Amino acid sequence: MAKIMMIEDDLEFAEFLGEYLEKYNISITNFDDPFLGLSAGISDYDLVILDLSLPGMDGLEVCKKIVEHHDTPIIISSARSDITDKVTALQLGADDYLPKPYDPQEMYARIISLLRRYKKINSEEDDKALFELDKTKELISYNKNYLDLTPAEFDVMSELIHHLGSTVSREQILNASMSLADTSSKSLDVIINRLRHKIDDKEKRHIRSVRGIGYKLLP
Repeated sequence: MAKIMMIEDDLEFAEFLGEYLEKYNISITNFDDPFLGLSAGISDYDLVILDLSLPGMDGLEVCKKIVEHHDTPIIISSARSDITDKVTALQLGADDYLPKPYDPQEMYARIISLLRRYKKINSEEDDKALFELDKTKELISYNKNYLDLTPAEFDVMSELIHHLGSTVSREQILNASMSLADTSSKSLDVIINRLRHKIDDKEKRHIRSVRGIGYKLLP
């Protein structure tokens, strides 16, 4: 079970996220006081989810102190919308920044992606991602099996994998896909449906539609 420290003074929100992640064998221990969190043995946790608006100490200062003494990955979870906060947090050493409110599925995807990345850095154990992209060979694998994709399908799937866990607009997908330069939005829907069929995603658990915006790929 993955162990996560959360430093968040909104106890109701922390409880909600904890109950959701527990379904995926992820345990959250929350500290609503940043001083208690900093003294609670951060190295014993696999990851830290850190709010910025905290009592007694700003979250950016907490982030700085964690980075100075630990190698534990950090996801900033904050309702503060100032782009300066995001830039500063990432410059201080945070690994990701997810603005509130967010879908807990997106946080789950960010957590899994980050834990895999750190496992590859800190261990020789080969922990393959569910989706893997080899741009040099123009190959994409799902669950370690290569997919038979058309050029358009490869371009769309590549863009979704590149932004794993985040919503990608229709325009962004079309603009990033050379094979779809003159393709309509309706044609994109057809390609998405073909991709779902090829990864047996009938329940749309992996490729999610985001109404009015575009699509999101989840692990």
